[in-house]
Amino acid sequence: MAHNKGSSLSNARGREIYVGSQIRDSLSLLDVLYANAFEEEDIDSKVAKKTEVDFYRGAPPQWLNFCWAERETSADKTTTFIKRDGYTELIQNIKKQCKGDLTSTINLMYQPGSGGTTLAKQVLWDMRKTLRCAVLTGPTSDITAIAKQVIHLFTAGGQGHQNTVLLLLEDDRILENLQDAIIKEIAKRNLVTHRPVVIILNCVRKAVIKQEDHNKSRHVILRAELSEAEKQQFEEKQIEISRSYSNEHKQFHGFNIMRENFSEDYVKETCAFLDVRKKRRPKKSQLLAFLSLVNAYVPGSHLLQSQCQAFLGPPDPIYGGPSFEQRMEPFSHLIVTFPARQGQDKHVRMAHPLIAQQCVKVLAMAGVTRSDTAKNFLTEFCREHVQQFLVQDMLTKREMGEERKDTFSRLIQDIEGEESKRNVVSVLQLASEKFKQNPFFPQNLARFLYIETKAYFKAEKWAKIAKDRDPKSSFVADTLGQVYKNNLKSRVHDPSISAQEILQLSKKAFEAFRDEERAAENEQGADMQDDGMTKVSRIFNNRGLFGYLQVANIVFDSLVSLDNTWQKVLTMEISADTFFIKIGQKKLFKYKPLIISLRDEVERKCEFFDSYLTYSKPSMKKDEPHYFQTDVKNCYCKYVGTCTPIHSESAIDVPLQKLKEEMAIAFPGLLCCLDKGYDKTHLRQITILWEEIKNEWEKKKDGGGENKAAQNFILANIILSKVDAASPVLTPLPILRGILERHLLANFGNQTPEFYVLVLLLFWPEEHKKMGFHVDLNKCVLEMQESYKNTYKKHLRSRYLRPLIFLGKGGGLSRLVHRAKIEKLLAREYKMARPEARPNTIDQKWSSGKVWREPSVQDLLLPVNGVVRQHRVFACVDGKEIEVCADQRRKVWKSGDVCFYLGFTIRGPVAYGIQYPSHHGHVFYSGPVRSCTTCANVMESTNWVQVEPVVFTEEAPMFSTSPPGRYECRVSGLRWVCKTYVSLQYQFSSWEPHRAMMKSFGYKQGGPLLDVTIIAGELEEVHLPHFACFGNDPSFKEKVRVLHVEDCGVSVEQVEEVTRFHIKILHPTFSAKGVLVRSGFPLKVHCDLLLYQAKAAFLTLHAYLVPWDSSVEQAMKKKEQSYGYRSIRKPQPVKSLRMKDWFSLTTSSPSAEVKPPKMKLRYDNTTPNFFEVFIEDADVDFGMKLISDVEGEIVWDHTIQKADFRHKTTQSSQNLHFVDLHRTDLIQRVCQVKPILDKILAKRVITDEGYSTVMAKRTTQDQMRELYMGPLRASGIKAKNIFYEILKELEPLLIKDLKGE
Repeated sequence: MAHNKGSSLSNARGREIYVGSQIRDSLSLLDVLYANAFEEEDIDSKVAKKTEVDFYRGAPPQWLNFCWAERETSADKTTTFIKRDGYTELIQNIKKQCKGDLTSTINLMYQPGSGGTTLAKQVLWDMRKTLRCAVLTGPTSDITAIAKQVIHLFTAGGQGHQNTVLLLLEDDRILENLQDAIIKEIAKRNLVTHRPVVIILNCVRKAVIKQEDHNKSRHVILRAELSEAEKQQFEEKQIEISRSYSNEHKQFHGFNIMRENFSEDYVKETCAFLDVRKKRRPKKSQLLAFLSLVNAYVPGSHLLQSQCQAFLGPPDPIYGGPSFEQRMEPFSHLIVTFPARQGQDKHVRMAHPLIAQQCVKVLAMAGVTRSDTAKNFLTEFCREHVQQFLVQDMLTKREMGEERKDTFSRLIQDIEGEESKRNVVSVLQLASEKFKQNPFFPQNLARFLYIETKAYFKAEKWAKIAKDRDPKSSFVADTLGQVYKNNLKSRVHDPSISAQEILQLSKKAFEAFRDEERAAENEQGADMQDDGMTKVSRIFNNRGLFGYLQVANIVFDSLVSLDNTWQKVLTMEISADTFFIKIGQKKLFKYKPLIISLRDEVERKCEFFDSYLTYSKPSMKKDEPHYFQTDVKNCYCKYVGTCTPIHSESAIDVPLQKLKEEMAIAFPGLLCCLDKGYDKTHLRQITILWEEIKNEWEKKKDGGGENKAAQNFILANIILSKVDAASPVLTPLPILRGILERHLLANFGNQTPEFYVLVLLLFWPEEHKKMGFHVDLNKCVLEMQESYKNTYKKHLRSRYLRPLIFLGKGGGLSRLVHRAKIEKLLAREYKMARPEARPNTIDQKWSSGKVWREPSVQDLLLPVNGVVRQHRVFACVDGKEIEVCADQRRKVWKSGDVCFYLGFTIRGPVAYGIQYPSHHGHVFYSGPVRSCTTCANVMESTNWVQVEPVVFTEEAPMFSTSPPGRYECRVSGLRWVCKTYVSLQYQFSSWEPHRAMMKSFGYKQGGPLLDVTIIAGELEEVHLPHFACFGNDPSFKEKVRVLHVEDCGVSVEQVEEVTRFHIKILHPTFSAKGVLVRSGFPLKVHCDLLLYQAKAAFLTLHAYLVPWDSSVEQAMKKKEQSYGYRSIRKPQPVKSLRMKDWFSLTTSSPSAEVKPPKMKLRYDNTTPNFFEVFIEDADVDFGMKLISDVEGEIVWDHTIQKADFRHKTTQSSQNLHFVDLHRTDLIQRVCQVKPILDKILAKRVITDEGYSTVMAKRTTQDQMRELYMGPLRASGIKAKNIFYEILKELEPLLIKDLKGE
């Protein structure tokens, strides 16, 4: 297309920027559709008309077609360009993705000839003013180069003019690699963007499309069938075309076939004139046959017009001869020629795939068979390398999608079905001889010979030829092994076959698969070190290893069927020599090396698959075929898992063999014990065996064996704890950590990935807990990644690494959540689905990320706070940042704070379900702020948005309004779930009127009594707070009820669900409600120690020990503040305390007086008792401890710092500014630092550099300290006044609390 003023691209603001020739020239692999395409150009109407005619005849659409259709050229033009039904859905999906991930894909699946490419290009044309649209037209061999050009198109015009690229892709084989390459290029350039970089419109041509569509949001289907609305559009367009092209429109086959709803009768009638002669056919008839065969079996393909001219021979049009179209008469109306990219040779193809298919049928019925045409094409038209890849697609490419998995190409299958197997062999043999360097034709010939004709010796010959042509390819080498394996399978059913024949045949197969395994080991991934001599393969070929095991299975079954003693020979239970002599088969001695190596070889290969299948899967959306796991397991059980070999003499060998029988001999096998459904008894035995083996290795002082045994012993404990948390067999966590500590101190580096997994699992910090041994987790992650690279990367390249363990709630081993637990939860959620559909449903949950939005999963896993910086994800742990991988890198599209679930793969920690903070002005809240070690394993729902009540005064009720979502009130602890906007008000009520009734029912209060009223909308769930701690009590739900207060009286109701700090009510009715707990058993409760300081010359504190109840806290605050007391905030006890126990409060200050010295824990929501602490000369930090008189242990221990109390009692405090006076509290308690900084920046109190300096600090406390030390100190009283006003706006409750209001 011409460029007058220059080509323009759209930017995100809807404007256009002009780009120079340098940018245009740099996008050589892309056909970029510029925003101002054809604008202000004088389009030659003859050229436009010719382009339109070509399109109606069946040529692919050109950009000019869409432009011309929009312009009014005559009164006859009354209809628009036809939009098929999928158009609107595509547009909507693209617009949706414009607000989505960094990169995304929308699949358009279409049947050949249904207009898929036209629809896709039509969408690009209509969106050229909104997005940067392009078609990938260049070679796809260099994925990195394509990715660079896509990024270059996105960034063209500079930082302020970036815009999302809409890329049309018609080769889905490169889709996954292209997405990965684009993500890597984004990270490499550290690209800063707030919008998606690329949306890939992936056009997939499929001969057969299933009716089901599992992902409608990104999956549009176009079939060779018109809807009623589409039929109407075509009829209206037909009237217009017949007026404009009265003499030509009958030969507009591309249009007419669609108008006739892909009618078979129309196609037959169109091709009825063909008069086919089998012999002495003219060149044009032969060329028609070539084009028909090519387009029927490789839709979308073409031949070059220059090659067609050369085949037809002189006279050439260049030298005054007739045109190509004239020479092809009377077939020219069945053929279309169209230009490729500017300056390239024209393409030639049939007008429609249905016409091509019909011509092939007509020719075949007349005696010109498919094999005749294929052989004629190979001998008369094809030249070495020119048509090689077209022929390769035609003869070897199979349909391998979900819809169908063909054994051979469609052409080969049709030749076999319509003609004969011999004709297939002759075609493939001719192709093999024609293209002498190509390994794929002899490979497919070998496959056909052994699968379809059972001609194993001929198959062996061609498989060897294929292998010789590409000796470094493991995939080509596989065919020879398959030939031998299938020959063996066919022979073992012969009752006359001998052991010697079985071993002779199997030896060839074993050797072939060993060769394939060696070739696979030598192949490298595209991202690995390449010396220029190494074969590159995107995936690791496991077929050599698997084929070996399949042959071993056949050998075992066939030999044992001859004589049961072979079982003991093959498992090394008895000597092969003894057995051969006994049966008088001395000829078998030459196979002795093979026989005695089989058990070890099988064990080694099964160990490979143990880790391969446990640690990874083909992709996030795809699992391994079911037979894979079955065949590996069967082979292992036959050779390894039955008895101890005769050469075993060590004391360790007996327990090792028992573990082999349980398939728990290695780390991956132990991980899979839960998948296999092992019960407590099994897992206890496995754990005991590993302890025995560990102890034996420690006696031997064998570092390698001891290390491995220690790792497996620790993992066995972890797995056992998942089904039997109270098992006496379990080793305490400190001892397990101690085992790892010894090995860490001895050698931190050069460990296995499994070792580092255990280190991360056992030493990942727990809330409120300090470990005696410090582990540098960042160093551990780096060492683990290096170890993975050396151990597994070659074999697991391009595969999806499965999460093995997740970080859950609770403490100790109970916080480790096995992947199987989540899969069971998902299976339970979908138990109503058909059994055969459940795995697919679960897989879709994983691959789509919906698993992380499942309430049952959210209640199980611990949300982890983190940060994204330069497209890298860090977990914020214990004041440090630890880099983790993102499960889906395309979701990491901007820097900032995030929240995610943490899982561990064999490569390291991974962030799953990454979420950025809410943008609705609420505090993003990922879990309970409270902690209790007693009930750490009790479920607690998470992912709540924390809100402050809109109205909160002493007299009026609290009031909240919220859009759809999950919310928690920061004041009351009330939670609610809504699907629509709701407005509600709520306030605390007194328990006093209901005490007698509760006592008669046998219950006592377990939390605040809340009176909730819905003003507008409807709630799905309400979660009432409670303070009861049920620890490990499995019957705790039966001890909880809800008091329901109505005008007509009160009632006690059952609860839907009890979580750690709340109870859930579904579809609630509204009145006063509160949690009740059954009387008559010793109740442990979550407590607070509330501290208040008097405004007095000497330090006076009131310390309230109360069950955690927000109504009590609010009542005490109101009471104490009325006396002029202020709050000193300290953490609550980290374990629950028993009601009615006695507790003592002590201090480290020698002059302190505490009255009363001890107090009983009781519940009183209006006038609870308190300790009074008096210190006359308080001028230094001092400690306070709360001690249980019953258990004699310290349950609360904190330091009261001078800064907590001293500034309130000094004379100088009268002259301090509010923000200085309350500096300590503000540093500790302000949580909305970023919004505050934004407002301070807008007020010019802080510079951009100062803003960045503050935000660079990790915690809110450090950010506040930096704000105080820098901008507030430098800017003086004016800045502090502004800061104070902003605090009143954004942190109103905190300011009121500090002011004593």
